[in-house]
Amino acid sequence: MKTIQMTIDEPLLKAVDKASRVRKTSRSAFIREAVEAALHRQAVEALEARHAEGYRRQPVQSGEFDHWLGEQDWGLA
Repeated sequence: MKTIQMTIDEPLLKAVDKASRVRKTSRSAFIREAVEAALHRQAVEALEARHAEGYRRQPVQSGEFDHWLGEQDWGLA
């Protein structure tokens, strides 16, 4: 692991310290987890954007998935 220095405003630092106390973890661990979560969210958003762009470029055609209708099982039987 590498040690870094960062600048953070006082109200945000107080919120981080409070949250890390509640979670019974260190400030560094809390910030690491927050950064990992933000990077994960960013990756998911990028995948969702690619997915949406694919459907914009090639929209679903009427009846395209009709053959799957008979395969659906809602567990109601």
